[in-house]
Amino acid sequence: MTLSRSACARHRHHHQPGSRRRWLVLAVLCTSLLLAGIDLTVLQVAVPSLARDLAPSGPGLLWIVDVYSLTVAAFLIVCGTLADRIGRKKVALAGFAVFGLASLAAAFAADTPQLIAARAVLGLGTALIMAATVAILRNVFPDDRERGFAIGLWTASHSVGTTLGPLIGGLLVEHFNWGSVFLVNVPIVAVVLVAGAIYLPESRNPETRRWDPASVVLSVAGLGGFAYGLKQIAVPGGLPPAALAIGGGGIASLAWFVRRQHRLTQPLLDLSLFRNRRFSVAVLAVFGCFGSYVAMLFLLMQWFQQSRGFSPLEAGAAIVPLAAANALGATLAPWLANRFGDRIAMTTALASFAVALGFFALSPAVSSYTVLVPVLVVAGFGAGIIMTSGADAITSAVRPERAGEAAAIQETSFELSAGVGVAVLGSVLAVGYRLRIPDLPYLSGGQLTEVRASIASASGIADGLPRAAADTLLATANSAFDHGVRISVGCAAIVLVVISVATLTLLAPSSPVFKRV
Repeated sequence: MTLSRSACARHRHHHQPGSRRRWLVLAVLCTSLLLAGIDLTVLQVAVPSLARDLAPSGPGLLWIVDVYSLTVAAFLIVCGTLADRIGRKKVALAGFAVFGLASLAAAFAADTPQLIAARAVLGLGTALIMAATVAILRNVFPDDRERGFAIGLWTASHSVGTTLGPLIGGLLVEHFNWGSVFLVNVPIVAVVLVAGAIYLPESRNPETRRWDPASVVLSVAGLGGFAYGLKQIAVPGGLPPAALAIGGGGIASLAWFVRRQHRLTQPLLDLSLFRNRRFSVAVLAVFGCFGSYVAMLFLLMQWFQQSRGFSPLEAGAAIVPLAAANALGATLAPWLANRFGDRIAMTTALASFAVALGFFALSPAVSSYTVLVPVLVVAGFGAGIIMTSGADAITSAVRPERAGEAAAIQETSFELSAGVGVAVLGSVLAVGYRLRIPDLPYLSGGQLTEVRASIASASGIADGLPRAAADTLLATANSAFDHGVRISVGCAAIVLVVISVATLTLLAPSSPVFKRV
């Protein structure tokens, strides 16, 4: 069967939009990723207020914060395969709709399980959006130069959203309740959904990879089980046997997933890319840096409000130097990499980030915001360099025809590192806080258990105590929380030091890292 000339023309127009239409498509996609970035961090400034309303346990609070990024990481590659099969536009529009409905559900969640479930569905919507939009960009911008510019803007939108999240959240929580940080998404998503239906072109991959349901189940079960076991460390009274079993099962599932990917001819995640040392080091640097950066935002938002007494808006504004320095570092990263090389630029940036976090962990002087500002600037600048230089090193380490696979791993590493960073350092915070709370004679056993569960619970218990006892309890809890935050930040600094040494060593000119795979 042959197509008429007019049908052929319509087909070409459908898949290769005109010049003006291409930039409208880019605007839609950038707006969607801006929202995804905002949602990654916007909740962090609202944690103290939602903790007072919902009274989640320590692990419950961690799930609320990072189930979003863990879900994105778990489903990103799966959704990419789905988009290749049934159409990128369909998947993107479905993602917009899911994101909007989940935002509504999260805004009106009445308890912790409801909010966790809504955040997980938000992550699924984001995974659908991100997986489809990468392929749409590559299809809409066939010219290499335009495509590079478009992908740069698209990637920057996520970074801007991540940076703006705490400030927007602080502004909303200051004037409304914590649900407003989700409700603000709804009208924006409605506009994006309509614009996407009009302007996004449909496309599929004519040579779709084989769908492997077993790999999907193993990856999702592995990440979920591992994260669950990790968060249960924060539960007072030790790690329950069931949590230990689930966490161990998660690790076993991830190991089985890796083994299966090596054996499949068409794996869900092509691990052969990691044979390139440059690629592996870049992924490690991005993973450690972005995970530490997002976890640092999580910790600082609580530290400002719980230990320093900042309002939500003040806490969001206090993070502006970190955000501005991060944007500057990301902007200057290409010039620094060209001037000094990836090895020196990335190693120095990682070391700077580590030194800033180490100073925060060890110096009492950071209680003064004047002293803290330069620490935030150094940390943000170093992180910005790594996020850009590391991402560029990931894609440049592979042959052009494998750039899509490298980009998928890059995006997954960003989202997974955010979830793992908050889970690990949040658990360290919870343990450090709990161990710092002594036995208090004016509290019953049940009250003491609640106080050790979270600082929000301590505030609730203090409301029912005599004035002198309440003041003592709050001072003890604030001191313990400050201690826990500093231990967590110190652990992140140690991780970054290790990664900076690895980068300096493994990216040495004599290392065989420049052979593309």
